[in-house]
Amino acid sequence: MDATAESTEDGWTLVLVRELKHPPARVWTALTEPAELAGWAPFTAERALTRTGGLTLTMIDGDQHVDIASTVTAVEPPRLLEYRWGGDRLRWELEPIGSGTRLTLRHLVAAREDLAKAAAGWHLCLDVAERLLDGDPVEPIRGRAAMDHSWQRLHDDYAQRLG
Repeated sequence: MDATAESTEDGWTLVLVRELKHPPARVWTALTEPAELAGWAPFTAERALTRTGGLTLTMIDGDQHVDIASTVTAVEPPRLLEYRWGGDRLRWELEPIGSGTRLTLRHLVAAREDLAKAAAGWHLCLDVAERLLDGDPVEPIRGRAAMDHSWQRLHDDYAQRLG
């Protein structure tokens, strides 16, 4: 997975790019439908992310659930989804490549030290999402459970790559 960081006036933007063998419409469903999100994302959603407006995304870490006020700000199926999640902004861009999709995530975080944390977390989440898309789902990797799935090694690798 390609990863870069961009400094902005609002903070830092992590840019992750991953190529998937599934078409944009299928990836779109995984990004927007609550049942699909529950299979791979670090949160659950109270509704589909297919229309703009407010919603609650619930972070899950073991038995702990934390509701985070969120707002879907842009929806252009099946190529663009953007939402605010607490103080972060996530922008998912889907570009067809052959029969697959180039997925680009732009995650705005407040501080530079958050880049490697976010990159390691999304790396694991997207590994799980890819398994889901392949029809070979595994349990989502969320919160402290990520430490058992090479999160620290990924974090250290991304910290070195992102500076």
